[in-house]
Amino acid sequence: MHYFSQLFHYEHPWSHVVIGMWHKYPNPHCTHVQTIDVLDRSVDPQTGIIRTERVLGCKQKAPGWIVKFFGGSEDAFVREISFVNPATQEATITSVNLSLSQFATCYENIRYSPTTDGRTMFHQTAEIQRFEQNAHLGKP
Repeated sequence: MHYFSQLFHYEHPWSHVVIGMWHKYPNPHCTHVQTIDVLDRSVDPQTGIIRTERVLGCKQKAPGWIVKFFGGSEDAFVREISFVNPATQEATITSVNLSLSQFATCYENIRYSPTTDGRTMFHQTAEIQRFEQNAHLGKP
């Protein structure tokens, strides 16, 4: 297992950063993201929390021989679920790869929250779990 974490402060208010989050894809600087499909979107009438579930379609940047070796394709898909709470000004995004998950799974968590000085804190973690070829046999 590999673990990654980073913390960053945007010099913009939370509302601007969250609007930018929704307009992140597609854009000419991230051409690997080809499609964004919204599977579900709902608003909790009690809390006002907006829940959105999407699937992002990407073109992998791995060399062609690696893709063929693992039996995949250059198309990759990621499932993303986000929660935006306007009352507390918290936005969280969780994502997991759907493609090649039989070899490795990447669980990513992102949180946007306001700071007392009007900036926005971005906290990202990712955990990559590899699956050994004999894992299904119960061997270490």
